[in-house]
Amino acid sequence: MVVVWWSCCIMTHCGATQILWLWPGCSSVAYGASEEIGPFRINKTGSSLYLNKYAWNREANILFLESPAGVGFSYTNTSSDLKTSGDKRTAQDALIFLIRWMSRFPQYKYREFYIAGESYAGHYIPQLAKKIYDYNKANPHIINLKGFIVGNALTDDYYDGVGTVTYWWSHSMISDLSYKSILKYCNFTSEKTSEKCDDAVSYVFNHELGKIDQYSIYTPSCPTLHNNTIRYIRFKSKILHRISGYDPCTEDYAEKYYNRPDVQKAMHANVTNIPYKWTACSNLLLKNWKDSAVSVLPIYKELTAAGFRIWVFSGDTDAVVPVTATRFALNHLNLTIKTRWYPWYSGGQVGGWTEVYDGLTFATVRGAGHEVPLLQPKRAFILFKSFLAGEELPRS
Repeated sequence: MVVVWWSCCIMTHCGATQILWLWPGCSSVAYGASEEIGPFRINKTGSSLYLNKYAWNREANILFLESPAGVGFSYTNTSSDLKTSGDKRTAQDALIFLIRWMSRFPQYKYREFYIAGESYAGHYIPQLAKKIYDYNKANPHIINLKGFIVGNALTDDYYDGVGTVTYWWSHSMISDLSYKSILKYCNFTSEKTSEKCDDAVSYVFNHELGKIDQYSIYTPSCPTLHNNTIRYIRFKSKILHRISGYDPCTEDYAEKYYNRPDVQKAMHANVTNIPYKWTACSNLLLKNWKDSAVSVLPIYKELTAAGFRIWVFSGDTDAVVPVTATRFALNHLNLTIKTRWYPWYSGGQVGGWTEVYDGLTFATVRGAGHEVPLLQPKRAFILFKSFLAGEELPRS
C-alpha cells in the first residue's frame, strides 16, 4: 500500500500539468512536501505549519508518493516484501500506482505529466520513465509523460564514485594521500571491496572529514543527538556515505509532526496503528536493496533520443552525490552542445551555471546542498518554472 499527498495547483494557468515527486528510500511527504517543494513547512516545535513562498504547486499539481512500500506511512501486507526491495519492483509498483490513479481520477488522464525528485531518484525516475514509455507503446497514452527533472542524482556507479572522491579532494575535505589511495584501491563497480579500499575510506570518515553534514558542507550541524548519530548507506560499490539529513534539524521537526495522532488521523495514515515510532527513512529497505543498476546512462540515451524533456541539476555544496559526479556521468552521454556553459541569474545574483545539450539540460544551483529547494528555494523555483516552460534559464 502507498501513501499519497495530493497538492493542487493554486494558480489558474497550471491546472493541466501534473508532477510526481519521488524521494528515495525516505518519505516524500516528510522531505519533498514538508521540507522542500510542498505548500507548507513545519515549524521548529512540530506543532504547526507555515506557508512556503516558493512552493512548486504554484506551477503544477503535485503528487508526493511514498515509495517503495515500507517508506514513511506506506506498508505491505506481505512483510517479506521489505526484504526484497529493488529498482525493478519499485518502478513496476509506481507504474501500477499511476495507472490506478488515472483510473480513480479520470479527469487527470492525458494531461501533461512530469516526474521530479532527487538523490537515488536518479535511478527511480529514469527507470519509471522508461516503464511508462514502454507501457504507452502498447496502451492508450493515459499517462502523457513529457519528461523529468532530477537533482543531485545517482547515475552511474563508477562516475559517481570517482566524482564523489574528487569533490572531497577538490574542496579540501580529504588529504592528497587519501585521495590517491581511494582511487588506487577502490573498484567503484565491484560488488565487493578490497581490504585496502575499506581501510582508506574508513580513515577518511574517522579522521579527515570531521563532524560536518556532507549533504550541505557549509551549513551548521543540528545539535541534537538524532542528527549527530552516524548512519550509512552502501552503494553497490560498498563505498560508505554518511547520511544526516539537512541541518539544522528539519527532519526532527517532521518526525515530531508526523508522529502526532491528530496529524495521522487527518491524513488517514497509520490506520493499522504501527507499534513503533514513525521515521522519515527506512534503513531496512536500504539494507535489503537487491538490484541497484550499475548505470542508468543507457536509459538516458534511449529517452533523450525519444524526445523527452530531461533536466538534471546539482546543488554545488553536496558532498554525497556531488556536482562532479553528475558531470562525469553526463559527459559520457556524448551529447551535442546546443547552448554553451553560462551563468544563470536569480534576483540579480548568479543562481548557478548551465549548459544545454541536444536532449538534455544540465544546471548547477549555487549555494545549495543535496536538498536544493530547501537550501535555495527561490533558485529552485526558477529552475522548475523554466523546466516546465521548456525555456533556458534566465541570463540576467
